[in-house]
Amino acid sequence: MFRTLTGTMPRYISRQFLFWIIFVFFALSFLFALFDFVELMRRASGKADASFSIILQMSLTKLPHLLQDIFPFVMLFGSIVAFWRLSKTSELVIARAAGFSAWQILRLPIVLAFGIGVLQITSFGPFAAQMYNQFEQLENEYLKRGGERLSLSGTGLWLRQGNKNHQEVIHAQIALEGGKRLQHVTVYQFEGDNNYVGRIDAQVAILFDGHWTLRNATIFKPNTPLQLKSIYRIPTTLTSKKIEDSYNSEDTLSFWVLPDFIKTLEDSGFDASNHKMRLHSLLSTPFLLVAMVLIAATFAMRTSNRRGAAFTILSGIGCGFVLYFFTNVVQALGLSTTIPVWIAAWIPAIVSLMLGITALLHTEDG
Repeated sequence: MFRTLTGTMPRYISRQFLFWIIFVFFALSFLFALFDFVELMRRASGKADASFSIILQMSLTKLPHLLQDIFPFVMLFGSIVAFWRLSKTSELVIARAAGFSAWQILRLPIVLAFGIGVLQITSFGPFAAQMYNQFEQLENEYLKRGGERLSLSGTGLWLRQGNKNHQEVIHAQIALEGGKRLQHVTVYQFEGDNNYVGRIDAQVAILFDGHWTLRNATIFKPNTPLQLKSIYRIPTTLTSKKIEDSYNSEDTLSFWVLPDFIKTLEDSGFDASNHKMRLHSLLSTPFLLVAMVLIAATFAMRTSNRRGAAFTILSGIGCGFVLYFFTNVVQALGLSTTIPVWIAAWIPAIVSLMLGITALLHTEDG
C-alpha cells in the first residue's frame, strides 16, 4: 500500500494537482482583489481622507479573508482543471491500465487537500483574521466614521463612544445582559485630540434610551474637588443593538482564540452563535476540501474531448453555486436556532463528502 501511495505515478498526479490548485488560487486572488478594490474606490468617493494608498492598503488587508472564504471553490475548480487535463492527455487512462484504481490515484490528492485544510485553519486563518482586523479599523476610520467601538477580552469590556470633539472610553470588569448592565465601571473622558479631561468610577452603569445611568459615581476632574453622585447620567447614542453589532466580529478572530472568546461572550450575556458557527466551520474545512477533490474527480476523470470539457467546467461552476447557496441556507437555519449551530456548520462538509464518495463509487463501478 505504501508503494501505491508514494509511487511515481501518484507523485506525478499530485504535482499536477498542486500546480493547478496554486494557479487557480492566484488567478482568483487577482480577480477578487481587483473587484474588491473597485468596490472600495466606489465607497470612498467623496471622502477626502481616503486616498488611493489607503484604499489599496484596505484592499490588501481584506484579501486574505476573502480568499479564506472561497478556498473550497479554489479546491473544486483547481481539482477539476487538474483531473480534466490528466484525462485529456490520457495519463489517467494509462494509470488505470497500469492497475491503479481511482482511489489509489486520488489518495495523495486527498491527503494534500486535508493537509491544506489544516494549514488553512491553523496558519493562514490567524494571518487572515489579523489582516481583517486591520481592514476593519481602516474601514471605521476612513469609510464608516463610526464613533463607537467595543472590545471584549479577559480584562473585561472596553467601549468607546462619542465623536471627534468629545469621547469617552468605558471599561467594565463585568458585563451583563448583553452589555446593557456593567459592573465596576471606569469612564475616561477626552476632548479634542485625545486631551484627558476627567475620570468617573461607578459601581454600576445601566444603558437606557439616550444615556448611561451610573450609580454611586465618583467624579475626578483636574484641579477640581472630588464629587460623589448617587446617580449620574452620561449621554450616549448607543443602543443594545449597536453594542451587539460592535464587539469583535468572528472574522477578526483566529481559530486559536475563538473558544476562549466564545466563553467570554456567553459569560457577558452576548449571543455567541456567529462565533460558534465560525469555529465549527473552520473545524470542518479539511473535510470540505477533501469533498471538493472527490466531486471534482467525479466530473473530470472521464472527460477528454471539448464537449466533455465544457460539460465539466459548467458542472463544476454549477456545483460551486449549489454548494454556496446550500451553505448559506443551512447557516441561516443555524443562526436562527432552527437547528443547532454545530450541526449547521458541519452539514455542508458532511453532505458534500458523502455525495463525493457516492458519486466516485458509482464512477468506479460503472
